[in-house]
Amino acid sequence: MITPDTMRAGLDRGEFFLEYLPTVSLTDRRCTGGEALIRWRRATGIVPPGDFIPVAENTPVSGLITYWVMDNLLAEMGDWLRANRDAHISFNVPPEIVGRGGLEYSAKKSGFWELRSQVVVEITERGLLDLLGIETINSWDKDIRFALDDFTFAGGAKLAVLSRSNINIIKLDMSLVSQISPQRPAPEWLGGITALLQSSRLEIIAEGVETEHQALTLRRAGVQNAQGFLFSRPIPAAAFIAYHRETQHLRPNQPLRQVRPA
Repeated sequence: MITPDTMRAGLDRGEFFLEYLPTVSLTDRRCTGGEALIRWRRATGIVPPGDFIPVAENTPVSGLITYWVMDNLLAEMGDWLRANRDAHISFNVPPEIVGRGGLEYSAKKSGFWELRSQVVVEITERGLLDLLGIETINSWDKDIRFALDDFTFAGGAKLAVLSRSNINIIKLDMSLVSQISPQRPAPEWLGGITALLQSSRLEIIAEGVETEHQALTLRRAGVQNAQGFLFSRPIPAAAFIAYHRETQHLRPNQPLRQVRPA
């Protein structure tokens, strides 16, 4: 059974590790950065994130995991970020800890703060920022970019957060992207994305892109970047660095090597 206490014990035993999901430009297919994803390897095997992340939410373990990710991301990718100043790495932050001070303290204490212009803080999909969280985002150093994760047009809560806070990036939920197919080449929400891009300076990252048809449709709609198995599965730091290096030398129209799921 997974509980906050078993997760604490897993952290103490060094069972958690990171993988990185590349973010790719839809214009030239170059890797522009990536997203750090926490993984848990127990004696019984890999625990799916969907099984343990919800257990941590709204408990002290939520903060522990977030600060663990920050420390380990810096250890694995700090030198790479310093050597690639136009690249970025994002990491997930649950809304309940934004605005509570620990995130900023940990970033400054660990040295993470020096790389803040290359960091994207992704506000995770469950729950919404409260007033203190919104005020914190709006008052933080403008070099730090914030992303609203798993965005859909359903309901108005996330649109309200978007209108009230300094969110720089929205990540289209894979449930939207999966609707794009040869049988349905232009779902209704695509028009909303085009209008949003025309009326704002937002960057959009599409999640869960699996086909060339989806990639081309999103690019025509103005979406700048994407993630998904069309490009790469989540991979360890060394493989991610190699993938980024390889894509920087693509010639126009050269096919991108795909890193497929195992």
